[in-house]
Amino acid sequence: MIAVAETFNQRAGDTMTKFSKPRGHEYHEAVMLAEVVKALAPAPGRIIVDGTLGGGGHTAALLAAGARVIGLDQDPAALAFAEARLGSGGENFRAVRGNFADIRVLLGGLGVGQIDGALLDLGVSSHQLDTPERGFSFMREGPLDMRLDPDGPICAADLVNTMSGEQMERIFRNFGEEPAARKIAARLVRDRMVSPFTTTRQLAEAVETVVPRRGPTHPATRVFQALRIAVNRELDVLAAGLAEISALLAPGARLAVITFHSLEDRIVKQFFKARTVEFLDRPEWPAPRPNPDFAFHAVTRKPITASEAEQRANPRSRSAKLRVVERMSHGG
Repeated sequence: MIAVAETFNQRAGDTMTKFSKPRGHEYHEAVMLAEVVKALAPAPGRIIVDGTLGGGGHTAALLAAGARVIGLDQDPAALAFAEARLGSGGENFRAVRGNFADIRVLLGGLGVGQIDGALLDLGVSSHQLDTPERGFSFMREGPLDMRLDPDGPICAADLVNTMSGEQMERIFRNFGEEPAARKIAARLVRDRMVSPFTTTRQLAEAVETVVPRRGPTHPATRVFQALRIAVNRELDVLAAGLAEISALLAPGARLAVITFHSLEDRIVKQFFKARTVEFLDRPEWPAPRPNPDFAFHAVTRKPITASEAEQRANPRSRSAKLRVVERMSHGG
């Protein structure tokens, strides 16, 4: 199975042809594609879940290696795109709308109780960022939305227009690591008394009056990240999803996670660390004790990052970190 992954780059031109992108549509390039394929070792007979299907780039590579792939996504536009692109996967590909935190329920509906691997490529796709109607980007005028699931109950405008200044400050500080969180929150509270926030540009311009533009990074970057995380409960979903996915992994199955900012990566790192240590030790204990959560072997001791060539070709990959664990054949 490792040989399949190691030769992937050489065969990519041939095997990916039948999974080409539909014309007139673009999603982001799949980050660390060869590294993911090597990590998950797809092969005929193996069931792998792509918990963040998006444009289907990673799934296409896994299908090309002969694996059966179940792709999950909350976004119906992403599902439609992936199905148009990967329909030639036949019985080996199934797209399902849903959140990966609900994976056991979603796979149970398909009669699948155990899987041979799983991938989470976290964050927002370039397509979502580039679609003004989704409201993810301050670069384009659009409704202040930011829902990964367009049918979700709360959008960013709801939060900005109803939260107290203290609540907004906590969100900007905790989810965006924004140093000027208090000042920004106070400004938004004052501004919304005159006119409610309804568009991305309106919010971005308000933030810019508090944090002047310096350098290439827009002053609203951290605020937009924080609101997106809050709207979609991304950190809670990630923690729950890691536990749910882990419960489905067969012995020897691998879980690969790509993160794009420190908050995500910290959750993944701590989750993996807590389950790859066989014994726990504390100063007050006479001897180390077995770790009841021990279930994985760490495939990557340190996160894998994109190559220099990939970072030049795809700037989105610069902040990406890939961590991989393997389910032990006993315990857990």
